[in-house]
Amino acid sequence: MTFLFWLGLLTLVIYSLLGLDLVLGNRTVRFLRDIRPELPHRPPRVSVIVAARNEERSLRTALTSLLALDYPDFELIVVNDRSLDRTGAILDEMKSSVPRLRVVHVAGLQPGWLGKNHALWIGSNRASGELLLFTDADIVMASSTLTRAVAFMLENNLVHLAITPETHMPSTFLDMFGASFILFFSLFARPWKAKDPKSHCHIGIGAFNLVQAGAYRQVGGHEAIRMRPDDDLKLGKIVKQGGFRQDVLFGAGFLSVEWYATVPDLIRGLEKNSFAGADYRVALVCLGIAFHCLGSVFPFVALFVTHGPARAVYAAVVCLILLLFMDSARFHNAKAWYAIGFPLTALLFAWILLRTMVLNLAQGGITWRGTFYPLAELRKNKV
Repeated sequence: MTFLFWLGLLTLVIYSLLGLDLVLGNRTVRFLRDIRPELPHRPPRVSVIVAARNEERSLRTALTSLLALDYPDFELIVVNDRSLDRTGAILDEMKSSVPRLRVVHVAGLQPGWLGKNHALWIGSNRASGELLLFTDADIVMASSTLTRAVAFMLENNLVHLAITPETHMPSTFLDMFGASFILFFSLFARPWKAKDPKSHCHIGIGAFNLVQAGAYRQVGGHEAIRMRPDDDLKLGKIVKQGGFRQDVLFGAGFLSVEWYATVPDLIRGLEKNSFAGADYRVALVCLGIAFHCLGSVFPFVALFVTHGPARAVYAAVVCLILLLFMDSARFHNAKAWYAIGFPLTALLFAWILLRTMVLNLAQGGITWRGTFYPLAELRKNKV
């Protein structure tokens, strides 16, 4: 047997093990739509906190959906983080007609902070709720989203709950990438294990991170992760490390976001956290690049450059990958046929990982939301 045969067989074994975990794990995660929106007579007050910087394109739509939430007791705090567009003006205009909306304008950034984390921390300090919901300025929610989430949280005695959004983008290829990214993230983070107190796995999602205020402050809140570009995931990590219970729900049909508008926007947008997600470890990023090139892209190429037993093995790998993609897609309202774009999206993701690492190392840091952050300072905030 040839080297390519054994490489294909190894790839098949790895994907089989990862795939089994994925298929079984996803089926242990509940859908938000299946949660009954029933609350106690006096539900806990919720503070919904949004950090907004240069969000004029989608801000009004997102905030209108938040203000229409049917939860009986909540406040909405939006922190305008040094915006250079009409974000501040839109917020002031909306605030004048909506008493529930509280607006905080941030003119400067404290040293040692990422802008978004600083804005969310400021918002948390202004919050009066027993529960804090951190969400992004481009997230659109159905009216019963918060009611269902709090009902699930109370019923299961959770301290932290994350909910996945449904992603929409203006091109088919971008939607294909979004569905592939969810698959990659799921295989890497194993979010279904977050509820297991014996597992090191944790979860946090920028679209919807709902946490008890007391626990949030006990673990240090965003101050503990002030230089983490992957603040959403790391918030989940410090909550779990604090010994608190967390879980995740699929939010398809209730939360949605237009993730990126163009492929260049996607590439630039993922610059901020692709290296951070690997804790700035070059070896781990290189391993990820190798996995995607050899395990996610090459099997499709191998169908045309191998023959005999090797081709049969790679055909099995390709079939398994496509089946896993289609199975994952059904949990996030993505189209199953997007699987045909998987080798191209996997190749793009490998390129993003490589490009981000090289840029971060060459530039000595990252530029995010108009501010440069040195890599040495980012690395100090190890979580």
